[in-house]
Amino acid sequence: MQAQNSLLKRTTYKTDTVEFGSGGTFSIIGSPNGSIEVEGWQKNQIEVSAEIIVEAENESDLALLASVVGFLTDTGFAHTRIISVGPNDKKYLKSVSKKFPKHLISMPFQINYKVKVPMFCDLEIDGGNGDISLSKVEGTMRIKALAANAKLELVGGTMVAAFGTGTVEVSIPKPSWRGRNVDIQLVSGTMSVNLPKNLNAELEARVLRTGQIENGLKDLKKKDRAEFSDKWIVAKSGGGGASLNFMVGDGTLKLSEISPPAK
Repeated sequence: MQAQNSLLKRTTYKTDTVEFGSGGTFSIIGSPNGSIEVEGWQKNQIEVSAEIIVEAENESDLALLASVVGFLTDTGFAHTRIISVGPNDKKYLKSVSKKFPKHLISMPFQINYKVKVPMFCDLEIDGGNGDISLSKVEGTMRIKALAANAKLELVGGTMVAAFGTGTVEVSIPKPSWRGRNVDIQLVSGTMSVNLPKNLNAELEARVLRTGQIENGLKDLKKKDRAEFSDKWIVAKSGGGGASLNFMVGDGTLKLSEISPPAK
């Protein structure tokens, strides 16, 4: 097989728009490699834009590979799913190309998504390796990814997220946050948590094995007389309230205060 850097590359684009009312659930299953960016907007629609990149040794193989890489849209009652497909999905491959060349199954491909959803909806993101970005969505949200550079801006609702390796940046931009609880875990890497001054919340931060907590939150109050350490912090912010849990297995957990906007 030729060296990876000698492969030809083809980029195509695919879009889809689905009518979708506030309060429903949107799910996206990403490709093994590729980014997922989700942003809330005020329309009762889901708009999906995908950049699809395939690589192969010649134009004929590029065409074959491009014919099986993309996404499917599954719409049901109050639930819309975007499902990535490609040669890694044996069941899908059998249904569309029973004689698909075996040497193309291992060829690299990626799908990069930009998705707009109603601001008030429930959200599920299953990612592989790639960047993940979330903003302006309020609902019950769940994210999992093997390896990611993730940027999460939380405006309300609940968040449960689990990442394998990478960097995770979490921001709650306003003290009037309308959230209920947050639970974010990172097996290995760096997690940065940016919180506003005067946020009312119950906070737990923990580094399980190697690494440490870098605490830049000056106004935290000890909870249950538990002393702060570089491995574990249990505290109350403001008057208490929503539950915020952040955990890193191996790495660094940084707690920072968001600077107020300049007047």
